[in-house]
Amino acid sequence: MAFDTALTLSGPIREPRQMLADQAYGGHSSIHDDAMAEKLGFRAGPIEGPTHFSLFPPLLAQIWGNAWFERGCLSAHYQNMVVEGEATRAFAEIPAPGATRTKVWAEKADGTPVLEASASLGPDHGPTLLEERLAKLRPPTDLLILADLHVGLKGAVEERVRMDPGQHMGALYPFSLNQKLAVITETSAWYSDGAASPWGRPIIPLEMVSVLAEYSSHQALFPVKGPAVGLFADQEIRMIDGPLFVGEDYLIRREIAALSESRRTESYWVRTRIFDASGETLKAEMLLNHATLKDSYAGYADRAPS
Repeated sequence: MAFDTALTLSGPIREPRQMLADQAYGGHSSIHDDAMAEKLGFRAGPIEGPTHFSLFPPLLAQIWGNAWFERGCLSAHYQNMVVEGEATRAFAEIPAPGATRTKVWAEKADGTPVLEASASLGPDHGPTLLEERLAKLRPPTDLLILADLHVGLKGAVEERVRMDPGQHMGALYPFSLNQKLAVITETSAWYSDGAASPWGRPIIPLEMVSVLAEYSSHQALFPVKGPAVGLFADQEIRMIDGPLFVGEDYLIRREIAALSESRRTESYWVRTRIFDASGETLKAEMLLNHATLKDSYAGYADRAPS
């Protein structure tokens, strides 16, 4: 080539929709409720992080084709919250021919970063962005909300899940796939029409894989003290034998992958493995950093270990 210049793909400017204003967990409102968000010092209830994952498949399909939906991985660190009405745009560096990893990111229309991420194509992904972040974590020393958790702790049960088009996804996700598809930022017939899909069946959108993986998470019974409000700080979705299909039964196994702490949060990182209904074939994985806000736990400053 005549130049070493890195070139970038960019998507259109989009305005993602807030669909979690009525979300509830642990018997209380979530950070996506405006009143709760304002109480915790945020200007409004943010749009859930994985909503922005929908910005990337058109770019990554341009780079890697249908293989992206079968073996792709998006590994993201969330940087700044987005509220409804704010515009966002996705970017992806065009990798060298044959490369299986690239840098992607999303920004608000004014250039404010929304998330940074690595995108890769398996099976040999190399270290993802979150694997690199995990390697740099220092063990926490003074956990209170998460004092009863430990790395390697497994969920209480194997969870059986599915996502049908009109299925209400519960208190954590008070909407259906059909309702999401009516407002999703990047539309595709592949999400609803099996005849249009290369796999002969409608596929679950990348952002809705997060919903599939999380809406039954209460069954894991991880002993997190509360009530306390959390948010997603880091998230990775990895297809191993994808894509995942609408109307298909899956089995989920969870475990605590890491624990960490910052000035404002205590975090537990959960690795969720999604298997076929038999529990024998691993189809996809999600790594999620649940950052629990210390200020949302009553009396934290008085009761926290010194």
